[in-house]
Amino acid sequence: MAKPLNPKDEERRKKLFEIADELRERTKKQVPEEGFRVVITGKGGVGKTTMTALLARLLARDGYRVLAVDEDPQMNLAHALGVPKEVRDKIIPLNRNLDYIEEKTGARPGTNWGLYFSLTPDVRDVVDRFGVVGPDGVMLLVMGSVVQAAAGCLCPENALLDAVIKYINLRKGEIILMDTQAGLEHFGRALARGFKQAVILTEPTYNSVQVAVDAAKLARQLGIEHIHLVINKVKKEAHVEKVERILNELGFNDFTTKTVIPYDEMVEEYDPEIEAILTNPESPTYRKALELKDILLRYAEQPER
Repeated sequence: MAKPLNPKDEERRKKLFEIADELRERTKKQVPEEGFRVVITGKGGVGKTTMTALLARLLARDGYRVLAVDEDPQMNLAHALGVPKEVRDKIIPLNRNLDYIEEKTGARPGTNWGLYFSLTPDVRDVVDRFGVVGPDGVMLLVMGSVVQAAAGCLCPENALLDAVIKYINLRKGEIILMDTQAGLEHFGRALARGFKQAVILTEPTYNSVQVAVDAAKLARQLGIEHIHLVINKVKKEAHVEKVERILNELGFNDFTTKTVIPYDEMVEEYDPEIEAILTNPESPTYRKALELKDILLRYAEQPER
């Protein structure tokens, strides 16, 4: 069984949640009734985590409730959001939280758990117990990466993470942004039921664009309606033309919107932190993140086709 928090830690957690609720209630902006969930993906190193953190902070500053979910294998979203190091160091990703996995599924990873464990664990307490309050009232949940479907793992940790995604799809009244690894197939129908927008980042290289196209095709197969391509780290106009040429060669150019972000030295200098970017209106990354935020809000308000 998962160990309960001691009274001092429990009181501190309640206080942080109270602070977060105060921050998130400032303008009481409401998200569409059907939900506002966005998956952010792309090849490693293209800027997924930076963009997720920027969007989360900007949306929270607009008065929305924001839950940021970190499913990227690098798990740097807490750092990017500005969660203090002493708090980050205590975060245990859900896929490594053996006590919680055992409590919810009935089986402990790494042991001889046999054939029987729950495939539908009740995880309605997951955010309350393991959510971390970040700057601007952003709530962070660190999942850790699932085992790829190709590995054939029918295991307790995957059952738990699948249940978490399904539960997230049921949450109301908040914007959910999920920073994920390049592949989406490991979420399957769990992701398709709630996420209607995807932001796919690419650099102007063949390999990066190819990964972006693969992710976009998977998103389409999962029923994600609005797919936004972000071409990042662009140093010259020829780079945008190169991306368009590769997209046409690969036979896929079906994106709802495209956003071009010029190369930004500030991102490289402060990576993965975004505080300096947020305080510099001249940063091209900041300006484009604002544009992308408005795009996501606009398409979230559109009825499903």
